[in-house]
Amino acid sequence: MTDASSANATVEAKPARFRNFCSDFARSPVAVLSLILIFVLLFVSFAAPLVSPQDPYDLAKLDWMDAFLRPGTIGSGGYTHILGTDNAGRDMLSAIFYGLRTSFVIGLSAGVLALSVGICLGLAAAYFGGRVEVLIMRIVDLQLSMPAILLALVLVAVLGQGVSQIILALVIAQYAYFARTTHGAATVERGKDYIEAARSTPLPTGRVLFRHLLPNVLPPLIVVATVQVASAIALEATLSFLGVGLPITEPSLGSLIANGFKYIHTDRYWLSIYPGVFLMVTVVAINLVGDQVRTVLDPRNNR
Repeated sequence: MTDASSANATVEAKPARFRNFCSDFARSPVAVLSLILIFVLLFVSFAAPLVSPQDPYDLAKLDWMDAFLRPGTIGSGGYTHILGTDNAGRDMLSAIFYGLRTSFVIGLSAGVLALSVGICLGLAAAYFGGRVEVLIMRIVDLQLSMPAILLALVLVAVLGQGVSQIILALVIAQYAYFARTTHGAATVERGKDYIEAARSTPLPTGRVLFRHLLPNVLPPLIVVATVQVASAIALEATLSFLGVGLPITEPSLGSLIANGFKYIHTDRYWLSIYPGVFLMVTVVAINLVGDQVRTVLDPRNNR
């Protein structure tokens, strides 16, 4: 009877913790607005073929006579180019929506994969200790000593251009942050009684790591994950701006900014300014949400 009561209490505690988390998160109106903005940007990016007035990467639908139309001008297609057009006659708003979709796909994919790799390495280093810990953490420390953008540049130069290559390069460049965070949190948890009790039973190592140890090191990883997704989006845009990221046939905010950069000192300001604004708003919104999540999950935070 006691075991059943404990199980029911545990099940009921999870929704309560989630409600408390949502309540604490909602204390920051800025974070709530940022989260809403992120969902709006996610919607317009993944629904780009439905909400965009034009497919900016379908050459058959582009009209060179529409090149360099100012924001608010009605083009030959009969619709208003709210943010103007570029030198190829592409609708800038449509191009930005498609570029956002690429940024989110790369950022989220790289973040999830880097998180998975970092968790596995960090847990293994903390759990096994000894030479395994020394080997893994020295590699992680060596990587953390190098700037992420420099490492990403080298990896892209080796792997080549393309979405999958960029994701792989970002995973290699960012997994060390998750590994270091996981190792630090898992090292604290490793010596606690519940881990010692789990290790004393004939449970598989994987079950001890991912069923008992991992749930207790997730809070700091959630914070790092939000920051690294924003970092991955910014890194991809930087690589594309430098011309070593995605090919010109792939939509990207970085390539849009680079395409309009040569016109930045003319009256065609919209070619770089608007993609840059969308990129900045996206990265700042994700960071603001991550900062509030960190505050809510901070154990020193008085509730």
